[in-house]
Amino acid sequence: MTDVIHKAVADAYRVFDTGEPLGREMALQLAGLPGDAVLDLASLAHKVRLRYAPDALSVHACSIMNAKSGECGENCRFCAQSRHNSAKIEVYSLTDEDAVLRQASETLAQGIGHFGIVTSGYGYLKITPEFRRILGMIDRLHRELPELNVCASIGVLSEETAAALAGHGIAHYNINIQVAPSRYGALIADTHTVDERIETVRLLRRYGISVCCGGILGVGESMTERIEMIFALSELDVSVIPLNVLVPIEGTPLEGSRPSLLADIVKTFAICRLVHPRKIIKFAAGRESIMKDFQGLLMLSGANGLLTGGYLTTRGRDTSADRDLCGHLESFSREAL
Repeated sequence: MTDVIHKAVADAYRVFDTGEPLGREMALQLAGLPGDAVLDLASLAHKVRLRYAPDALSVHACSIMNAKSGECGENCRFCAQSRHNSAKIEVYSLTDEDAVLRQASETLAQGIGHFGIVTSGYGYLKITPEFRRILGMIDRLHRELPELNVCASIGVLSEETAAALAGHGIAHYNINIQVAPSRYGALIADTHTVDERIETVRLLRRYGISVCCGGILGVGESMTERIEMIFALSELDVSVIPLNVLVPIEGTPLEGSRPSLLADIVKTFAICRLVHPRKIIKFAAGRESIMKDFQGLLMLSGANGLLTGGYLTTRGRDTSADRDLCGHLESFSREAL
């Protein structure tokens, strides 16, 4: 059995040798690896990251602001901001430009070069007054903080709004597919489909906007479904892949979810790297609160990015602690080269 296990990992080394993405059949084999081979897989993923991912020795760090919170009509079973759920959160309408500028300035002062404006809700299919206000926020950040990479995550877009956004210098636009497309309806019921999000990704790419698109681990999906999600992202050819580990929130249908096995999370990150050798793979929510002492292991399993600070309705880790973590990871990677 051990020889078979190590052969599966050894076969996957062709990604390291060639830079060619891992195929689906091999990914499914690796998804079935038992725990005693997982560290070998993680080591391979880290080597692939160092050889092929952009800025091999650096960790891509970003921070986000919840610029509009709660009262969302979408029925997402994991989300505290959905009005279909009973989570207790702060609710407010779109904040003002000054507040966005203050938080963006603080982010930049802490050494974080990417800052995302995030709003609750389905998205924007028309150029509404609120959509214009968001464009104004983006423009002001560019004027007053020209060294900052401004990002946005404001939901589903139409061709009209995607085209309007394209002229405002967004570094990345985030819109996650969350889970395998075949499972989407079980996680987000009744209010919209995964096809609407996929079409938004395609529109954004058509208009030259770099897309950040990933999903959530630990919402009841199987490893096979995780592989399906990873390959769906491959077909969309997104630039940044954020992987979240579910933080169960009281008042949501998933509040009693059992944590995923650490070995399965490591395998997921590693396989994602092997399928996407040249992308930014970002560890987002759940890094500190769920993975805790093992977050460093996940960052050495193929990830080369992290979301620091808060996660919309849940607290994150202090940015100074994350700077220290990034420094240790970069030092480790430099020695590995």
